[in-house]
Amino acid sequence: MTDEAPHLLVVDDDERLRGLLSRYLVENGFRVTGAGDAAEARLKLRSFDFDLLVVDVMMPGENGFVLTHSIKTERHVPILLLTALADPEQRIRGLEEGADDFLAKPFEPRELVLRIRNILQRAQASAANPGEIRLGAFRFDVKRGELSRGDELVHLTAAEASLLAALARRVGSPISRDALAEQANFSGNVRTVDVQMTRLRRKIERDPKYPRYLQTVRGTGYVLKPD
Repeated sequence: MTDEAPHLLVVDDDERLRGLLSRYLVENGFRVTGAGDAAEARLKLRSFDFDLLVVDVMMPGENGFVLTHSIKTERHVPILLLTALADPEQRIRGLEEGADDFLAKPFEPRELVLRIRNILQRAQASAANPGEIRLGAFRFDVKRGELSRGDELVHLTAAEASLLAALARRVGSPISRDALAEQANFSGNVRTVDVQMTRLRRKIERDPKYPRYLQTVRGTGYVLKPD
């Protein structure tokens, strides 16, 4: 194991499962630190920089949803949620709180490893080319404020381009409506942010009602989750 290996934080109150997951992830080339609850996770986050968090939803006290929301308002770190509940509403809530992926228990450990690697690859690709954001079939040139699909430009109004650029400058980090209104020069009009977000989703998302890229973060604002 080298210091260059991705460092993961596994947060789960089930000590046995946490140990099994940690050992399996170490065997697959990751450095792993464990935490038994949200409070311990916060202590570890103050001491280490992690490349990704694996967080169980159903924990006593502060659950995984609340922890995810709190972390995402403070720092840009990928989070994969685990839950024993297969209810689609649970998955939707997890994504709304800022999670990057969601895996229902029981799961194949190999699938967990693949999902972790996919998330890390996306994060690395985004960091390597911050001037261009990929959203499925679309590409957004942050500097030019241009959205394209293949070789064709997709028309964006000045307001839409400003909002998308503001989100792209903080990829993966939730941004409040107030901050977006200020950064996109909407004269502090928070309602304008919601209107322009609706229009952007209609142009980019396969299903605007269940957005994949332009996600709502409950109680905060919005976050851009590129490929």
